[in-house]
Amino acid sequence: QVLLVESGGGLVQPGGSLRLSCAASGFTFSSYYMNWVRQAPGKGPEWVSYINTGGSITKYADSVKGRFTISRDNAKNTLYLQMNSLKPEDTALYYCARAGTLGYEYDYWGQGTQVTVSS
Repeated sequence: QVLLVESGGGLVQPGGSLRLSCAASGFTFSSYYMNWVRQAPGKGPEWVSYINTGGSITKYADSVKGRFTISRDNAKNTLYLQMNSLKPEDTALYYCARAGTLGYEYDYWGQGTQVTVSS
């Protein structure tokens, strides 16, 4: 029943920008912390960012800090990731993931959207 659907990925040149979206359904979106997680080819998952329920608290991995911005629109049940100054090393499958109630796990994931940064 819980469903997370990412969109907005694509091919972009280094230095470019993309905005990813995650449409949530099947649960009370506004009651959950949300995360973005990415996985590059041949590598394990890397946590990128999280946001609290109301959007007032955000955290970022050092690798994206200052370039990416996480946000949410609870009225639209949608999570966003604005990605600026993209680098080839940002190339990965990007997933939105709902935070588990206990705060240390992801209990649901989306299908992922591919971001490729290349000239």
